Amino acid sequence: MVFSELMATSTGGENAVYLASMLASWLTGEGVLPERMGLTPESFAAMMRRFFPDFSLPRTRGGGGDPLSDMPERQELAALFAENYADTDEQRVWIADIVIAGCAGHHHLWEDLGLFCRRDLSAMMQANFPPLAERNARDMKWKKFIYKQLCEREGIIACPAPTCDACADFKVCFAPEDEPST
Repeated sequence: MVFSELMATSTGGENAVYLASMLASWLTGEGVLPERMGLTPESFAAMMRRFFPDFSLPRTRGGGGDPLSDMPERQELAALFAENYADTDEQRVWIADIVIAGCAGHHHLWEDLGLFCRRDLSAMMQANFPPLAERNARDMKWKKFIYKQLCEREGIIACPAPTCDACADFKVCFAPEDEPST
């Protein structure tokens, strides 16, 4: 219902559907996104004006707490995404900040963000961070892949085997995500 209302007021654009699903989930208390989906008040207002200018936010909104306050890697994640933006459009920063907030959750990233399926996350990553998405050529689960990128930047080899194929956790990292985690 909320998703349909958001899409009815959408101005369109490549991120409109992804933002509408995350916003709808956030407004109904699904996912882990904190207040304003992890955006600053100014960024949240700008995102709403750009993508959903005629949508009236309810007084009571989803999200709670601030998982980002206990996230020491936040700046490193922001730098990783900034190095991989598709272009300089401010929507890339909004998407990066929302994804970073979703990384604070404990389930699959697409679930923590409130996206409807993992394919949406992969498409959103490709649209907004193409160089990063291209490096995930083997379709590793996104949260694992993003943190693996941080480790590699620091020279930390996260996988004990010389290749992912030989690693004992291969099925965990590359397993399909057709079903929500419980």
